[in-house]
Amino acid sequence: MIISGTERMAGNDDLNSGDSEGDNFRLHLVTWNVATADPPADMSSLLHLESPKLPDIYVFGLQEVYSGPVRFLSDVVFDDPWSHFLMTTLAPLNYVKVSSIRMQGLLLLFFTKLEHLPFIRDIQSTYTRTGVFGYWGNKGGVSIRLSFYGHMLCFLNCHLAAHMNNVTERVVEFESITAQQIFNCDKAQTILDHRLVFWFGDLNFRIEDHGMHFVRTCINNKNYSLLWSKDQLIMMKKKEKLLQEFEEGPLDFQPTYKFDLNTDTYDSRLYRTWFAFTKKRKPAWTDRILWRLRPKALPSDKQDECGDIPDTDHVKELEEPEEKLLELDQDLYTSHMEYSISDHKPVTGIFTLKLKKMYTTPAVHLLAEGEWSADIDAMLLYRPLQPFPSSSWDWIGLYKVGFTGVSDYITYTWVKDDEVAIDEEVIKVYMSKEEIPVRGGECVLGYYCNTWQCIIGISQPFKVHASKVAIEEGLHQTGATDKIQD
Repeated sequence: MIISGTERMAGNDDLNSGDSEGDNFRLHLVTWNVATADPPADMSSLLHLESPKLPDIYVFGLQEVYSGPVRFLSDVVFDDPWSHFLMTTLAPLNYVKVSSIRMQGLLLLFFTKLEHLPFIRDIQSTYTRTGVFGYWGNKGGVSIRLSFYGHMLCFLNCHLAAHMNNVTERVVEFESITAQQIFNCDKAQTILDHRLVFWFGDLNFRIEDHGMHFVRTCINNKNYSLLWSKDQLIMMKKKEKLLQEFEEGPLDFQPTYKFDLNTDTYDSRLYRTWFAFTKKRKPAWTDRILWRLRPKALPSDKQDECGDIPDTDHVKELEEPEEKLLELDQDLYTSHMEYSISDHKPVTGIFTLKLKKMYTTPAVHLLAEGEWSADIDAMLLYRPLQPFPSSSWDWIGLYKVGFTGVSDYITYTWVKDDEVAIDEEVIKVYMSKEEIPVRGGECVLGYYCNTWQCIIGISQPFKVHASKVAIEEGLHQTGATDKIQD
């Protein structure tokens, strides 16, 4: 059987694609201060679900996710409403949640198409508090870093200090976050060491000097460019060297703050202070998406220090200048006025990421051997295609097609504990029938590498047959197969 399995595993995996000239990937990034609201009933337009070409990657940066004591404790055990909504919306479209991180009201989520999952490695996340002298997490930044086909990317979602006069404090907070966040990766220890960084969130920069009437007139006439010279972030970029390294598309959309709830009307309320009522909040582009391509070529993306193993066939290509290995174009930068659950409007940035893949095959090829059902113990085969740091904590999970994330498995088996046969090319692993679903269904296998903290191989979908024994018992006891429980 091992010989047969080797023959069946010898061909190219359908998950592997690409060419030596470079591949284009579509990235859809959303930032939204949701003002403690739960998700709206429909987010199709925000996700561009009607687009003929869906993105390869979705990244969501949310601020002010509701974090009351009872809800926050519940969210520790169960997925918060925003994560649950996005996972259940995207999973049927073959997206998997790769990683997420939450710090109080800040939430960052990263989704990918299933086909890219084995090529996303060394996933790490961290956070930095800046609110109330750095001890309270109502302000700060959360980040996810990873290797995507061998290129190191980092996504930073921030909620910075509020109010018009705190512009310098916002810059100091950003510089503090980028300096404090350290990753366990020799060649990309900090945010700025990564080849590509996305910085986004409720950055809270305001429009200075111009009065309320002038700002609203410009908005009504769509003369947004008249406001750019007084936008605090644009102004600070002229002074701060670090900010100058970040790019941003033109602000050719309405300012996204501040709106009356459930309307498209800019702030119409008067705010009560200790002494009197204050004026309405002036509209501003508080919600932003910027990016930074590392300005100086480093050898960071060329060798394995963080799970990046180039194919030997690509060594010549990797000697090209770094700017030729990864390029980025922004295709869309806009706000979405139709969403009114918050006093902020969501902002999306859609990008084309062109890169040369450092590797084009997954680290492991998986195959379900023979017929699978809950009536008999199952066997699977895996074949290492690249060197990787295997350990006794590696496991192989059985997933239903359309699973939401790495932990959404039906069952799993420890690779080292349940190996039953091995040769030089293919390893055979046992999986107990006790945990295989009696109803069956379309499934896939995923190899989880504990050292890299990610799935490094996905099998092709295969059929798990309904249990004949369970069906007979179910028919005898209830007269209907739909009473059988998984």
